Amino acid sequence: MKEYKFIHLLYVPTLACNMACKYCYLEDNTKELKTDKKVLDTLKYAIDKFNKSNVYPFNISLHGGEVTCLPHDDFEGVIKFISDYYKKNNKLITSHGFKIGDPHIKTNLYSIDKHIDTIKKYNVSISGSLDLPLSLHNEYRVTKGNGKTLDKIIDNCKLLNELPNKRKVSATIFKEHYDKIDEIIEDIKWLDKNTTLDMNDFNFMIGFDYNSNGILHHMSESEQVKFFKRMHKEFDGTNLDEGVNGAWFNEFGPEYCTNCTNCGSKFFLLEKNGDIYSCVRGQKNPDFYYGNIYENTVEEILSKAEEQILKAHNRVGFDPKCAKCPYLYICKTGCPFVKNVYKQNKSYTCKLQQELYKLRGYKKDNNVEETAYYYLQEMHPNIMNEYYPKEVLDYPTLEEIIKEDKNLKDIYSDDVFILNVDGQEYILSSQITKKVRDIVYLTNDSKIELYMRNNIFESVCDYPNNNSLYMMLLSGDLITYGDEGRTKQRHVMTHQIYEGVIKKNKSDKKGYYKVDISNILKMYYNELDKNNPNNLFFTTSALRDYHYTKQKNNAYYHIQAINLPFQNIEFYVLEEE
Repeated sequence: MKEYKFIHLLYVPTLACNMACKYCYLEDNTKELKTDKKVLDTLKYAIDKFNKSNVYPFNISLHGGEVTCLPHDDFEGVIKFISDYYKKNNKLITSHGFKIGDPHIKTNLYSIDKHIDTIKKYNVSISGSLDLPLSLHNEYRVTKGNGKTLDKIIDNCKLLNELPNKRKVSATIFKEHYDKIDEIIEDIKWLDKNTTLDMNDFNFMIGFDYNSNGILHHMSESEQVKFFKRMHKEFDGTNLDEGVNGAWFNEFGPEYCTNCTNCGSKFFLLEKNGDIYSCVRGQKNPDFYYGNIYENTVEEILSKAEEQILKAHNRVGFDPKCAKCPYLYICKTGCPFVKNVYKQNKSYTCKLQQELYKLRGYKKDNNVEETAYYYLQEMHPNIMNEYYPKEVLDYPTLEEIIKEDKNLKDIYSDDVFILNVDGQEYILSSQITKKVRDIVYLTNDSKIELYMRNNIFESVCDYPNNNSLYMMLLSGDLITYGDEGRTKQRHVMTHQIYEGVIKKNKSDKKGYYKVDISNILKMYYNELDKNNPNNLFFTTSALRDYHYTKQKNNAYYHIQAINLPFQNIEFYVLEEE
């Protein structure tokens, strides 16, 4: 069975731009690339080369420069190609849990009138950009001849009236914008009332000092929080309540790229000459260059991407405070590019993010030490041992208790269960003793087979015929159980299969029984969490009984094995349409 990789691809068909914004991050690079490649050639070549390596973009967006600077035929050609790509690969992409959209462009809206027929024809979604307050737009966002642009852009927004697809704008906020916060509020109300822009579907971005030519300066973290709270004070409970509690600040939630542990595994920007960078932030920066699609293999590019992001995070190090933060599992310490710009080891919007997480009710991690350790294992392996979760005990350790009681061995042994998911094997260990965390991805098409050592039914059991495989399925969402008020994963299912049934199955692994559990799990996919890893545990009914008997008789064991100790695997269920 083929293993596919899905990526988010930004394509830059031109770096030319019809404007000369005074703080443009591309500075003097907003001119046509010197290359003999035609606009569509590079995208076609890249997609074909990726696909041959089973790599498929689930999203292809156009960025620049300014994509509306393209000649009409070039613009329509690349839009049509993307539209046809989505139609051709709809089933493959959606069957792996990704949604198919329509062609999408990021634009300054200044010349969108040139291509409005193509935009309507292919249902192109629009993400435009403005400066707020609007008074600063005309000051900073000017033409190559230093002319004002706002009036034409507002007029062009009227052309989007008949578009059924999304037409949204975003605004980047620097200190200079923040100082005019009252104007920003009034201009949002004006845009909502006087244009067809959906101001509930709007994004704020927080500017950072990079190629801003000293014109603009970043907000402090406390100013970011004040800005966030002021927007809520002004718009909560209004017709823009949905926006201020949703899209406006979604960039700082788990919906965006910074939620990736290593964004080099998913996000790529392709220029017309074949150069590949991390994203628009890393564009033209050698530290975020992944290779050239014409010169490098796909495998080299993918490997280089993860390597460059790993290096970027490690150049600035890890803030020990992050190891104690209950939101590390969402934040992942922030954008590696911006961290390197500021030479700091945490997100530049850390306090703002924490305010958002609290307001939106994101759950605090109850296992922060473990989360930090696993994050460091992937992104800062050179220091992970410094953060290994440890407890100071004045009683026997769990390892010592297991060593002294041979009947506990198979509850914790890593040679009892092996899970095979679509041909990939995972040796299962106890969740409370393992040092490495495996996470798998399941769909309705996944084939899931469990191997179990063929003498496991005899372990702590005098009558194996009465023994059974015991499976426990837990959802990734948390609830509070019992008088003790302990918060843990929600139980979804337990399932038992007796030895006599399992022994009848043919097994292709010597010394192990085999049972196909695909259909058993499918029955409960709708009950599982789609945003957090779910948990599947395996043991036998005899071993489970012995575990609880040991807990009852040995307080030291009870304290250390209060969570389910059995062999497990964590997994996500990919949604299908």
